Amino acid sequence: MRTSTNFHSIVLVAFLAIFVFGNLSAKTPTAKHKQIGIQLWSVRDDMQKDPVGTIEKLGKMGYKLVEAAGYSDGKFYGMTPAEFKALCNKNGLNFFSSHTGHPVPTKENWDETMKWWDTCIAAHKAAGVKYIVQPSMDKVGYESIEGIQRYCDYFNAVGEKCNKNGIRFGYHNHNAEFTTVHNGQTVYDYMLTHTDPKKVMFQLDLYWIAQGGKNAVDYFNKYPKRFELWHIKDEKELGASGTMDFKTPFANAAKAGMKNYIVEVERYDFEPLVSVQRSLEFLQNADYVK
Repeated sequence: MRTSTNFHSIVLVAFLAIFVFGNLSAKTPTAKHKQIGIQLWSVRDDMQKDPVGTIEKLGKMGYKLVEAAGYSDGKFYGMTPAEFKALCNKNGLNFFSSHTGHPVPTKENWDETMKWWDTCIAAHKAAGVKYIVQPSMDKVGYESIEGIQRYCDYFNAVGEKCNKNGIRFGYHNHNAEFTTVHNGQTVYDYMLTHTDPKKVMFQLDLYWIAQGGKNAVDYFNKYPKRFELWHIKDEKELGASGTMDFKTPFANAAKAGMKNYIVEVERYDFEPLVSVQRSLEFLQNADYVK
């Protein structure tokens, strides 16, 4: 009788184990294997103090993609392209995108600026980067139609250089592109209609477009396939404000032409590394994020 009871107990435990672990294995891969990117500006102080340790922590958290914000003079965070790429790869991260750029040149310093871009593009190509994104414009891009057109011509030229090296070039918005209007057209709309889609893509920041009073999906409908990268951002860590609607843009990702999405946290309730981990978990647990 004791033998029979033990046998049934063992069978019951085994059944429960199979049931529990089977369910976990069915759910976990979807959550943990989402290709979620991190913009390293989110942990800028940590990257300055300890770039190696910070990359290791981000990899352990479960991030899969890295977008840098530390290019200077041919290096990334003080490392050669090969060194930084190897560091990312070692920690399960794909260094695929980078924020960097240069203000629009004058006629006098156009050639000098183009040489700067040649060096910049070569470093990114050596690191295996697929996207270079200019993160902002100076006041020239907002003051007049002539200024915006200068930037559009400039971005088309840079995009052509990037294309020749197998890299996509793009622009990242803030809110002023939507609140600055010339001749009835926002700066952002002007840029979208005066840049060549083959040379310039747009990285849409979902937080800043909302702060600019515009709807992301309206832009997806008006300019389909132009928004290859997204910044997923909230007032602080993702989900903190309770006001950001990420579900609707994700439901329209194909129309937007979105290929990758990147977390960016600029203000925090916690230490930056804690905030980016909470943001990662927010997306991992969102059933609308693929």
